[in-house]
Amino acid sequence: MYMNGSPEIRYRIINETISRDDNLLNISYLCKIAGVSRSGFYYWRDHQQKRIDSEEADLRDFELIVAAYNFRGYSKGARGIHMRLLHQDPPVLMNTKKIRRLMKKYHLVCPVRKVNPYRKQGKRLQENRTAPNILNRQFKAFGPRTVLLTDITYIPRPAHRESSERRFRYSYVCVIMDAFTKEVLACTCSSSCDTDFVLDTVNQLMEKHGSELHTDALIHSDQGCQYTSSKFVTILNDYNLRQSMSRRGNCWDNAPQESLFGHMKDELPAVGSYGHSVIAERVYAWIDYYNNDRYQWSLAKLSPAEYYKYVTTGIYPLDTFGKDIPTLPEYAHHTPLPDAEMDDTETTPLPLA
Repeated sequence: MYMNGSPEIRYRIINETISRDDNLLNISYLCKIAGVSRSGFYYWRDHQQKRIDSEEADLRDFELIVAAYNFRGYSKGARGIHMRLLHQDPPVLMNTKKIRRLMKKYHLVCPVRKVNPYRKQGKRLQENRTAPNILNRQFKAFGPRTVLLTDITYIPRPAHRESSERRFRYSYVCVIMDAFTKEVLACTCSSSCDTDFVLDTVNQLMEKHGSELHTDALIHSDQGCQYTSSKFVTILNDYNLRQSMSRRGNCWDNAPQESLFGHMKDELPAVGSYGHSVIAERVYAWIDYYNNDRYQWSLAKLSPAEYYKYVTTGIYPLDTFGKDIPTLPEYAHHTPLPDAEMDDTETTPLPLA
């Protein structure tokens, strides 16, 4: 059984055998029986200290990986760990191949998002949908603070034991994000899915980032009842914001927003039996982590908030260790949005501010 093991196991057996006082077998004979070369055995024996030093170095590096993996309580993959190490003070440069090797060696696993069967079905149905909408999925074609995406999701929480009406209640989350930088600009939580808390999200957007928005900025959403209501259309008109909508039943027309909710639900801790207020606190904490400390490979290894500063100032905040600074995309600066082009078979045009 041992002779079928790795060469290192066979080298160890040979080394233990020749170390015994009653051993009468020479190294050449033992190597022949084990099916390994004598030179290979001598090389392995003469470099034991080098292997010990290498193992200690791997353990030190793995400690850095574990600290980055657990930063702020959210697990990360190799790329996320790589970017977190770059943001440390002082920064640590460790390539993703080494990170993956050490994660595999010490059995550190990042949870993988499960495939959503409804999304797979939507992708099959989407192939026959060719009519464009206003935005036409050009999420990053017009620069920052121009295309704003919004949607509502829900987080189930167990109902009180004395309530027999239903098993779960829900906390609703409404988010507005910049499609170019992927930064969440406004977020509100509510225990009821009414239109008012969506309006509160728009008001929060204008209070925090109204001065940063371009004059032709638009908000893109699905065709939910909150976004088709007269109250929502009125508040957009009051703030001189244009409105865009996905085609009916087509989640791909608002894909970055759907992806954000998917990551949020994957990384939020289990809600257990907590009430709405605790869930809201956890959502706001995750949004703060997402904006400031959840780095993205496609955003030049920066967080969304850092990427916005980078594209507006041109100053890259990380030490590149002598390598070239990532170049900004050609469309990093504002590009005017085209006039709306709607497909009458899918949706009807909405009034522009």
